[in-house]
Order: sequence, then C-alpha cells, then structure tokens
Amino acid sequence: MSELTPEDSLRLNVMLAGEIQAIRIDAANMTIYGLSPRGTASVKLHPSGRSEQYLRTARELLAGFAIGSPGGYPVYLQRWTRMGQARDKGLDRLLLLGEPEAVTSVAYSNGLTDELARRAWWAMPVADHARRMLERECVVQGEMGKVLADYLIEHLPFENSAHIIMDTIRILLQPGLTDEQTRLSLWRKGEIDNAYRAGFLASLPDALPEQGAARDDFDSIKPRLSALIAQGNIFAQQLQRILSAPGQTFFHAYDELLRAPADKDVVIVLLDAIATYFAELRQQHVCSGGSVEDIVKNVELFIAGQESASAVGQLLQAVPELNHEVRAMLALSCIAVDIATPIMSQTTASGSLMRKKLEPVFIPMLQLIAILTGKTFSASTSRRRPR
Repeated sequence: MSELTPEDSLRLNVMLAGEIQAIRIDAANMTIYGLSPRGTASVKLHPSGRSEQYLRTARELLAGFAIGSPGGYPVYLQRWTRMGQARDKGLDRLLLLGEPEAVTSVAYSNGLTDELARRAWWAMPVADHARRMLERECVVQGEMGKVLADYLIEHLPFENSAHIIMDTIRILLQPGLTDEQTRLSLWRKGEIDNAYRAGFLASLPDALPEQGAARDDFDSIKPRLSALIAQGNIFAQQLQRILSAPGQTFFHAYDELLRAPADKDVVIVLLDAIATYFAELRQQHVCSGGSVEDIVKNVELFIAGQESASAVGQLLQAVPELNHEVRAMLALSCIAVDIATPIMSQTTASGSLMRKKLEPVFIPMLQLIAILTGKTFSASTSRRRPR
C-alpha cells in the first residue's frame, strides 16, 4: 500500500484540523474538497504510485479521522444506507468520509436535520438525495427546502421514469415548496406526460390547478346535503365533495387520465388515488368481489338492505334524484390496486396494449365516473397522446 507524500499528508491534516463539515472526493482530478464555515478548501493529491491505491490511502486517513476506523465506511452501514436505518448520532461524522454511500446514508436517515441536509447536498447533489431529504419536515420547513425543490423542478424534464416523475410531484406539492404559478406550470406539463397529472391527483385531489365549475345541480342540492352533514353523515359529506367544483375538477381529470395511462406505474397511482379519495366510505363486505361488476352488484344488495334511518338511507331520502350517484360513489369506494392486479401480474405490456388488457377494469370505472360528473359515457379514448 502506498503512503501519502509528506506534502499531501500535511495539507490533508491541516484541512481536517479546521472546522471541517463535509468531504467530497474528485477521483478523476485527484482532489479532495472540504466544506467549512469559511467556504470550500481543496487539496490536490500527488500520487507517488498507482492512483487507486493512493486514493485508498487518503480515504483511510479520512476514515481514521472521522470515525476512528481506517477500514473506511462500515460494511454494516452500507447494508442499512437506503433503509434510513443509519444511527442518528454521528451522522455529521459520516459526511467526513468522502464516501458516496455514507452521504446517501445521511440523506436517508431519520435523524436528518436541515443543517445536515445542507452539508450532504454540498457533498453529493443528486436528485434522489433531494427527494429523500424533502421527506423530512425539518428540511421542507428549513432553508434547504426551497433549494432542493428548485433543483428538482429544474431537472424534472430530464426524468424518463413515470414512477420518479410522480414521486417528485408528490414531494414538490408539499406545503411551502412551490407557489401557485409553479404548480400550474407543472400541471400543464401533464398535457404531454400524464405522469405529472397522476402525481397531482394523488397529492392534491381537492386543490388541483385550473379548477372547473361545480356540477350544474350542485347549488340546488347543497342545502339538503349540508343538513345531513351537520348531523355527521359522511356519505352526504362525500357526495357534496364530489359535486363541488374541486370534486368535478378531480373526476374530469381522472376520467381523462384513466383513458390513457402511460404505464403500470401510472395505473397503480391512479387506483391508489381513487382508493384514498373514497377511503372513509369503504365497506369491506361490500367491496368483496373480483371485478367492478361484482362490486356494483354488492352495492345494490347493500343499498337494498339499508334502513331509512341509516346514513345511506337518509341520504337517499334527502336526494332521491341522486340515486345513481350514490350507488356510483359506493362502488368507486371499493376500487383499489388489487382490482387490476390479476391482469397486470399476467402481462408486461405497456401503452395501448396494456390499456386494452385493462379495459375490463377501466370501462366500468369510467361509466361510474360519468354518472358522478353528469356526462354521457363514451368509451372513446382521449386524443391526448400519453408519453
């Protein structure tokens, strides 16, 4: 093993003797950078032998200084890195190793703070770290929140994975990270790539950009629903939510996306979004069945067995003209990812072929949504070309 030259050893030790906060190694240029309250320092290495061995020796020096272990980043921590299970204590020392896995461990850790996020971001500014760090409230509300969010927004157009796009949108839509104009810009990108809008539907179902109007009959029905809501009727509350402007905006957007999801990841997020939207109404015994048609039949049996004094019975008596809407609402409350799992588990298809295979799920859902929006159902697909 080659030793560091006296000059390199001296300069590294001088740098480490300062208030060093993080280390970054540029192997290509044989340079070690250090972050301190005064800015960035650097030490240019001058290998006396093979560069790889020389860097290994430098890393041993850093490891001995940071964690008292010249063997470098502990193997057991590498296994825990992406599980967020690194010890909360001593995270600042991991950032002195100059090891990418150590930085990732800090970024994923439950013990992350806004200050540690600043140091980790300096050490390794990559999009995945930004997403994981923005899952911590202290970072979202701290000085790094806007910095990381701006980076993700700038680099989002270069992401090709629908899963990553939807995950990024979910993170960016946390309160305080983006303003109204930015959210509108991201929403409109969904005209080209529907993964953007799927992320919005999952994150902001009641506050989507470009709000439409409430259903035409909303104003005449609202007083009757409000009276039941005042009595704690959750079914009336959900129906009012659906007929309102935010609800109609949600279901019109949902209808369009369900006609042309780009891939399985988008399908999963859409089905999760509808399950979350109706979670409070879900009746387990009603939701048994392997298809949407089975669920619709169960809903009929459920309603037939309702007494007039029950919450559903009172709702049907208050708004008898919305009999079909109540049934559609109850049926959609049973929709979840498992309704499509038997189909998706049997195919690797995407795009139009995937949508064709999923029609037994999508078509009945679209029919139910058409009832809630008061529109005539059409099986034609959206003219928007999904990414």
